[in-house]
Amino acid sequence: MVILSAKEIQKSYGADIIIKDASFSLQEKDKVGVVGVNGAGKSTLFKIIAGVEDKDKGELYIGKNINIGYMSQFLEFSADRALWDEMLMAFSNLREIEKRMKELEKEISSLNTEREKDRINSLMMTYSKLQQEYENNEGFAYESKIRGVLKGLGFSPQDYDKKISQFSGGQKTRIALAKVLLEKSDLLLLDEPTNYLDIEAVEWLEGFLKDYKGALMIISHDRYLLDAVTNRTFEIENGKLTEYEGNYTYYVAKKKELREQQMKEYENQQKEIERQKAIIARYRQYNREKSIRQAESREKMLEKMEVIEKPEALPKKAHFKFEPKVKSGKDVIKLYNISKSYDRPLFKNLSFEIKKGEKIALLGPNGIGKTTLLKIIAGKLKPDEGSIAYGTSVFPAYYEQEQESLDINKMVIDEVWDAYPELNQTDIRNALAAFLFQGEDVFKEISVLSGGEKSRISLLKLMLSKSNFLLLDEPTNHLDMASKEVLEEALCNYTGTVLFVSHDRYFINKVANKVIELTPEGLNVYHGGYDFYLKKRDLFRNFTDDNKGKTKDTDSMKNEWLKLKEERAKERKQQKRLESIETEIEEAEKRIKEIDSLMEQPDIYTDHIKCYELNQEKEALQRKIDELYDEWASLQ
Repeated sequence: MVILSAKEIQKSYGADIIIKDASFSLQEKDKVGVVGVNGAGKSTLFKIIAGVEDKDKGELYIGKNINIGYMSQFLEFSADRALWDEMLMAFSNLREIEKRMKELEKEISSLNTEREKDRINSLMMTYSKLQQEYENNEGFAYESKIRGVLKGLGFSPQDYDKKISQFSGGQKTRIALAKVLLEKSDLLLLDEPTNYLDIEAVEWLEGFLKDYKGALMIISHDRYLLDAVTNRTFEIENGKLTEYEGNYTYYVAKKKELREQQMKEYENQQKEIERQKAIIARYRQYNREKSIRQAESREKMLEKMEVIEKPEALPKKAHFKFEPKVKSGKDVIKLYNISKSYDRPLFKNLSFEIKKGEKIALLGPNGIGKTTLLKIIAGKLKPDEGSIAYGTSVFPAYYEQEQESLDINKMVIDEVWDAYPELNQTDIRNALAAFLFQGEDVFKEISVLSGGEKSRISLLKLMLSKSNFLLLDEPTNHLDMASKEVLEEALCNYTGTVLFVSHDRYFINKVANKVIELTPEGLNVYHGGYDFYLKKRDLFRNFTDDNKGKTKDTDSMKNEWLKLKEERAKERKQQKRLESIETEIEEAEKRIKEIDSLMEQPDIYTDHIKCYELNQEKEALQRKIDELYDEWASLQ
């Protein structure tokens, strides 16, 4: 069923046309990724759909009774409201029903059974309708839903009573996301929902959106999330909206294929046009009546020809290529019992080694110490305890997340040239051009550059270092998708060694051939990429190692055998619990039927006290059934 359709939507700001003649439709279970460069008009489209902004022209049809949930990048909260109370706002209708039911219970209990029988019956019918509406909207489960969403997005029960004003900007973004996820919407519009989420929270969100019953439109730079969740892609480019019937990876491949096909068709048509023009010229050169008629006939044919537009030139991409000046030894670095604390311990007794050619993703929740560990390895910080040994001919280079090493008072060309004075001006200008700094751009001050431009300067300096061991802290932050893809390719072709921190799972999956997971207990090492890590992680987490803080290796046959043994025992236990749950559900449903039968008996439904008691029992049984079904689903 179509829940939304747009026809020739247009939106301009002044002379700039942001969206031009956009037409599309959404089915009730569509999950659409909306992509395009920054400023292409993605957020504007969402605002038009959500009714936040007016379109200039076109038609927008939204189905009857379709609720739209919209999370923008701009937040609106009551600063004095507690987190829990803010979440309850998503269920105001259910809480109103609760309030009304309590009022009815109080009124019914105050009436005289004999004298006000008709009034009691009327109130009981109203109560029954409210109760049915409450149950239909899963009223008994809304508090558990709130707890589940808050936990998934990284909030603890200790946060529930905190006022919104006490949370950071990133936490407020997560609060906005939690609230819109809890609202019962037929169409969910999410604008960059993964900002400020760690990988664990993004994985939870991914699962939530996969299971989401309604339609979804999502703007995100998280390509892994788009691949996992979406089944359609809308690209907004130069004001034009183009639909692709597949996820992000499908869209990238299909767009390339269509462009190549269009270019081939354009070039073939241009050749044919030139051939026809040459024939016409020859006919006219003959200057005979018959040849002139033939020339005119061919000219009319050319005039009627539907000319294929030349595909627009692809946007310029930076050219990253990392080449180590010298090869390192086989052993790149060894860490021995590294510990670090600030106001609290970050990690203790970490030991691991890195071999030549490894491309390692360092993963872990926010605040666990990933950046700190990277800085210790780079020599920017000293550990409280432990030591580090570099191998033979290892030359590290460090890319920091915030580009704090850039001098904001320098011009672009001086920032690079001062770091590598041995290069001549031509070398510097060519290198800058490869990173999209051309003409007058090279004389801009660092202070006026965007986050993406600063990232490209830092990556250029990293490339010129010719290092054989790259330490990268969130290298894809601020980069557009095209630059991310170029960086991925450059690192995949790099013959040196890489250790990096990133929240970009698509990037991790492309580049990493090994994963080190930093946990409160120590380190887990996975000898494979991100997909391998996902498959093995649960197995790894359930295994308890007596030597906490030491490296645990997933290739260990002993660990695999212990895990298999443990999982078989767990499966037997789960099966018993499943059978027990099914019995409990059956008994509870049987009792609910008995209560319904009792409520139909005159001596019962005229006794408001007995009715109230039976209703309370029924509600408790329904809650129990809901909880049992939740447990049953999780065990399955």
